[in-house]
Amino acid sequence: MGLKKLTAALALSVSLFAAGAARATDIEVTHWWTSGGEAAAVAEFAKAVDASGDHWVDGAIAGSGDVARPIIISRILGGNPMGATQLNPGHDADELIKAGLMTDLTELATKEKWNDILRPKSQLASCTVDGKVYCVPVNLHSAQWMWTNRKAFTDNGMEPPKNFAELVADAPKLKEKGIQPLSLAQGWPVGLLIGDMIVAVAGVDNYVKVYKDRDLAMASGPEFGKVFEAIDAARKMVDQKQVTKQWNEAVGLVVNGKAAANIMGDWAGGEFQVAKMTPGKDYDCLPGLGVTPVLNTGGDVFYFPKNKDPKVTEAQLKMASTLITPAVQVAFNLKKGSLPMRADVDLGAANDCMKKGLEILDHSTAVFPNDVQMLDRDSINQINDLMTNFFSKPDMTTADAQAKFVEIIKAAPKM
Repeated sequence: MGLKKLTAALALSVSLFAAGAARATDIEVTHWWTSGGEAAAVAEFAKAVDASGDHWVDGAIAGSGDVARPIIISRILGGNPMGATQLNPGHDADELIKAGLMTDLTELATKEKWNDILRPKSQLASCTVDGKVYCVPVNLHSAQWMWTNRKAFTDNGMEPPKNFAELVADAPKLKEKGIQPLSLAQGWPVGLLIGDMIVAVAGVDNYVKVYKDRDLAMASGPEFGKVFEAIDAARKMVDQKQVTKQWNEAVGLVVNGKAAANIMGDWAGGEFQVAKMTPGKDYDCLPGLGVTPVLNTGGDVFYFPKNKDPKVTEAQLKMASTLITPAVQVAFNLKKGSLPMRADVDLGAANDCMKKGLEILDHSTAVFPNDVQMLDRDSINQINDLMTNFFSKPDMTTADAQAKFVEIIKAAPKM
C-alpha cells in the first residue's frame, strides 16, 4: 500500500473510532453487588453494556440493599438520577413510578415479547404497574438454601447432613471440635433465616397464608409454634460472638471450614465458586433446607430513571435489552449463583446447585412469591428486628416471639 493510501486508511480508521466513541453514552449504574461472587457477576453486565457501544459507569454502594435503597431513592427524588439502578422485585419503586420518575419500558417489552420469554410470570408482574412495564428482571434468586462444608463433617467422622434436622443433631459434636454449627450475619439475614424456617416447617401454603393473606389464626397457631421451636434450635447453634456484619462474611466462615453451615440464598453459591469449590465434593447446597425442595421468586431487577437527555434514554433502552439477551443471561447468572430469566439459554456449564434450582423451577409447583412481593418493607424490617432480638436474648421465649410476630402481621398494610 502506498504512503498516501496508508495515511488515508489510518485517517479513516481514526475518524471511525472517534465517531464510535462519540456515540458511546455513559450510564451510571447503582447497585449493591460488592462481594467477591457479586463483583464477578456484575462485571459480566458491565462488559456487555460496554460491548453494545455505551459505557457502564459503576456506582456500587457498599453494604446491603437496606443501605443502598434509601440512597438510590433519595437521589432520584432529589433530581439527581442515575442512568440505571438495581432494586428487588416488589414495591420499592411504587412511589417513584407514581411520581412519573421512572422510564416506561412497555414498548420495548412488547417488541421483545418479555412476557413470553421471561419466567416465572411473577417477576415481570412485579415490574408492571397499571399495565405498564417499568423494570427488567435479570435473574431469579431463591432464599431457601442451606450451605454446608462437607469436610467440617467428614474430617470429624460425620456424614454431611441432608437436612436441617440432621444439622441440629450434629451440632454438639461440631461444637466439641471447635466448629460453629451455624453461622449468621446481623440484619436482614436473620429475617431470611426466619422465612426459610417458616417454609421448611410450616410449608409454602401456610407461609403465603400468613404473609400475603394475613391469616392471624395460622400465625398464632400450633403450626407456627413449631416454626418458632425450630428457630429456637437454630439460635442455640449460633455463637453470638461470631455473628458477622455482612452475609458474605458468614458464608465465608463455611467456605473456610470455621462454620459447618449457613442458611442463605442461592447468591451464596457465587462465594463458593470464587473459592474454586465444587458442589457435591467440597460443599453441599440443599434447597428448602433439605426438607422440601422449593424456590421463592426473589431476584433483581433494573429500573431506568427518566432523563432529559434523549441519548441517555436511548442508551437505557439498549441496556435493558442487552441484560436479558441469552449470552449475557448465562454469563451473569453462572457467576451470580442465580437462575436465568429465560428458558432458551445454553446452560451446559451450569453447576449442580444451578441444576437443582432449574429442576425445581421447571418441574415443581413449589414456587412462590418473595416476602417483599407480599409484605411491605417496613413490616419486613420489624420482623427482622424482632428476630434479631430473639437470637440475642436467650430469655425471650418462643411464645413471646410468636406473639410479637403476630402483632406485626396484624398491623401490616394490605398490598
